[in-house]
Amino acid sequence: MAKSLLLKHYRGAPAPVNDVRMDQWTPEEVSAHMKYMHDFAARLEGTGEFVDGQALAPEGTWVRYDGEGRPPVTDGPFAETKDLIAGWMVIDVDSYERAVELAGELSAAPGAGGKPIHEWLELRPFYSNPPTITE
Repeated sequence: MAKSLLLKHYRGAPAPVNDVRMDQWTPEEVSAHMKYMHDFAARLEGTGEFVDGQALAPEGTWVRYDGEGRPPVTDGPFAETKDLIAGWMVIDVDSYERAVELAGELSAAPGAGGKPIHEWLELRPFYSNPPTITE
């Protein structure tokens, strides 16, 4: 399997089972969630399966090339949208099954009331280079 990307979606579709928006969590609930994420990454660092990860701010800008020189810029994405990427983690595991297992654990991060949020995570393998043929 090699490297895979786990994308965390903020209130993505389908919605988490524990559907309480993070901006409505108490500071203690946010801290517990962040500690879970940190401890999860630290554990994977110990097994050599963690590559990198970051949380993303809800503010952002859309940019695209328009063929005219300076690319147009528009506001967004917005935290109110149904599908905002909240963060990502890159893992390097031996199998698809292990990647699914870890994604399931990450989905159980605590949310409001300390209950697992059961969020959907997007699991995306990285393209790997085709083998080099030498003659």
